[in-house]
Amino acid sequence: MNSRKQQVINRAHQLFIEKGFQATSIQDILDYSGISKGTFYNYFSSKSELLIAIFTSLSQRIDQERNELLIGQDPSNKEIFIQQIELQMEFNQKHKLLTLFEEVFVSNDPFLKDFLNQMKMMYIRWIYNRLVDLFEESMRPFLLDCAIMFTGMLHNNIHFYFLAHPSLRDFRKVIQYSVNRLEGLVVDAAKHGEHLLTPSIWDKWLPGCPTFEEGFKKKLANSINELKMEIHDGKRIELLDFIQEEVTHSKIPRKFLIEAVLSSLENQQETGWNRKLDSLRDMIGRFFAGQEAI
Repeated sequence: MNSRKQQVINRAHQLFIEKGFQATSIQDILDYSGISKGTFYNYFSSKSELLIAIFTSLSQRIDQERNELLIGQDPSNKEIFIQQIELQMEFNQKHKLLTLFEEVFVSNDPFLKDFLNQMKMMYIRWIYNRLVDLFEESMRPFLLDCAIMFTGMLHNNIHFYFLAHPSLRDFRKVIQYSVNRLEGLVVDAAKHGEHLLTPSIWDKWLPGCPTFEEGFKKKLANSINELKMEIHDGKRIELLDFIQEEVTHSKIPRKFLIEAVLSSLENQQETGWNRKLDSLRDMIGRFFAGQEAI
């Protein structure tokens, strides 16, 4: 994404927080961003599409920050999961995401509502995949139900705890308590062999984003983040972002283009860098081998 378009997204986000989405006009956005109407419509077809771009940009940022907490860590460590949830809650509060969500849900825009419902499903899927990391394989059939119950429990616990203690903003205490209750839910569900939903429902809810790919996407993000930690070169960071975007979001990833970018990232003077780059190349090679076998 070019920097000018990102600047418009950032400025519009500020306006939506200050004035509200419904009360902010396109002219307000033009004036605050310093762009023409033609430039705006070159970037976005409507104000709703701009709001979706804001949500998408923020979602990508929090996804990256959550993944960074996993670098070099054991995914089954409950403490890392708690830190990730805490990061998510603080991020939501800082960027006033719940306020924007509420505006959308009282609006009459079905396109926006469908988009936010999909975002909610993607968040539940992230929780589910992290529970797969945390619990034994035998618990997997019950983890989607538990992910849904945990999400509802967590958000209600936060709401009522802060209502009772308005001067406190101790996300961690509430998250720790909710995660402890989650462990009991999982054990009890497995003990009784009961579940309402099975993980196969993701194929219906989020077509084109099958759950079996999540492990690969997580490993890819971790590998790319580790490479980014090695450098301060903006150009190489952009190329790594391109690889991640191409592999994980393109319907048909362009293998030849990814291979060319990987080759351009090689640096004969940086042995450690090249070793991690080779690891990334092997991972992507196995991904394409699996795709070709289907």
